[in-house]
This record gives sequence, structure tokens and C-alpha cells, in this order.
Amino acid sequence: MEAPSGPAPAPRRSRLRWWVRRTALVCAALLVTVTAASFVYNGFTSHRAAPPPGLTYVEAAGIHTRYEAWGGTGSPVVLVHGAFESAGTWSRLAPLLARNHRVYALDLTGSGYSERSGPYAVDHFTRQLLGFLDALRLGGPGERPILVGHSSGAATVAEAALRAPGRIGGVMLLDGDALDTGAGPPPALRYVLIDPYRTTLLRLGLGSDRLIRKVYDAQCGPGCPRLDGAGLDQWRRPLRVAGAEGALWSMLGEGVPGISADRLAGLRQVDVPKAAVFGAQDDVFSRQTPAETAARIGAPAPTLIPGARHLTMISSPDAVAAAVEALAGRTVR
Repeated sequence: MEAPSGPAPAPRRSRLRWWVRRTALVCAALLVTVTAASFVYNGFTSHRAAPPPGLTYVEAAGIHTRYEAWGGTGSPVVLVHGAFESAGTWSRLAPLLARNHRVYALDLTGSGYSERSGPYAVDHFTRQLLGFLDALRLGGPGERPILVGHSSGAATVAEAALRAPGRIGGVMLLDGDALDTGAGPPPALRYVLIDPYRTTLLRLGLGSDRLIRKVYDAQCGPGCPRLDGAGLDQWRRPLRVAGAEGALWSMLGEGVPGISADRLAGLRQVDVPKAAVFGAQDDVFSRQTPAETAARIGAPAPTLIPGARHLTMISSPDAVAAAVEALAGRTVR
């Protein structure tokens, strides 16, 4: 006789349902445990860092703006940092420029120790930069500054020159193409990196000297000095002051600041000297980017700094200073 056919034995389905329920319970318990631990950790680390003492501020387009200044004579140079940087990022370059120039570096809103005031986009940064020039009375005859914008700061100085060409003596795009390419974290991270987990991950990352040094070394290269305690604090503390975390998430949501290629090409018609300077080993951009950027803005052939990566003002301050001096020789007074 043939064995009767029929559904699979009930015990097999029962074991499957048991494993599904067990897995779901374990995942739920794990989620509850991780969430509770995250809340506890965030509570214990909720104290915010204070800005260093003795900082200098000015009101720039309604934003309480921290800045640094070097040198007492010569034509002005204004340094504009990129994403997750600050005025302190220029500490190796600025003293070299100060031999012949009055040098200023500001913290764009959302970074460093300036007031956090969104939206963190090129339009807002440009208003702050032009307000900074107003506050320091830069931009008149004989006082037209060279604007140097690093990385995403290149878009801010380019937009400032487009809006107020008569107030600018020259423009340098340093390690930045100024373009709005849509670069930034994947949109899915908005749904994955939610509180309390994103706050926990950020604070754990900022607490790791090794991780900060790893990111710095990857961006800066072998020509950069090793980060000591003061160097770690320079990169870490601005992300630990009040309002910094909220601004960071807003900036990540906005993506890397930039302007359209058509808008940037308008610089070709602006009668001020321009320069494009890149690290020759900068892997943030393609090998074609420096030449394409220089051609797009109407600058001479780009300056490529041998051996440098994305933080040329730290790894190669002498070469960057020489490029700024070359631009200063062509500036409008």
C-alpha cells in the first residue's frame, strides 16, 4: 500500500513558529537593551564643552561670529574653512601669510565656536562672510581682500565674489571645486541614524583619539604633523559645545554645500584674479577636477601640490602660502 499523502507534519511547522517567535523576542529584548543603554550613556555624557577662553567675536549678518586674526600690515586675506573645520584649521598657514598680509579666519555658522544658526547652506554662509567683511571694514578701495575657501568653503567664497565682485581682490578655491554635486550621506541614514542611537555613536566616535587620528591622517597624509592633545581638542571640542550636535545633523541632511556649474561659471565674467589649488594626491576629487575647476572659473592652470591630499594648508603651508602670494601679485586694489 502507498503511504497517504498530505500536509507536512504539524511538529515541523510548530518548531518553525517557535524559532520565529524566539528570534523576534530576542531581537525585541536586544533592541530594548540597546535603547536603554543608549539613553543612559547619553544622559551621562550630556554635559557640553565650553569654548576655549579668550576667543574673539564680531556680529556678522546677525550671527555672533568667532574669528582669529594674524599680522598687522599689508593687504587683507580672509580664510574660509570647509565642512567640520574651523578657524583653527588655518593655524599653520596663517602665520606665514601674516608676514605680508593682515589675515583673518572666521568660523562659519554651524562650525567652530560661532553661533549655530541655520540653514547651513551656501546662501546663509555667504551672507555671514559678506557681513564679516562689513564688520571688519574690508572691501573698500585698497582694502579688497583675497578670499581663500577650502573644500566646501570654496563655494562660499565663489558665491561672495559673484554677489559682490567690487569688494573682492581675488579668489582662491583650495582643495574644492565649489560645485553642488549632491554629495553627502545616503538618505537611508536619516532613517537609521535616529536618536538616541546617532547621539551615542557620535559621542563614542568623538571620545576615540584613535578614530579622530585615523580620519585626520587619511585626509591630511604623511606630510601632516601628528595630532597631539591640543590638536585632538581643536577637532573634537567644537563638536561638543552646546548646539553642535543639532547643527551637525542639519548639515548632514543638507549635504555638502555647493553651487551649480552654471552659477560657478559666472566667475569667468567677474573681473578679479582667480586661482585653483589642489593636493596632487587628493582622492576626494578625480584627477581631472583641478583643471576642470580652473577652466570653469577662468583661472590659470591649477596649482598641484606634490604629495598633498585634502588638507593642503596643514600638510603643505609653504606651498599654499606661495600660491596665495602669487595670487596677491595679481589682485585688484
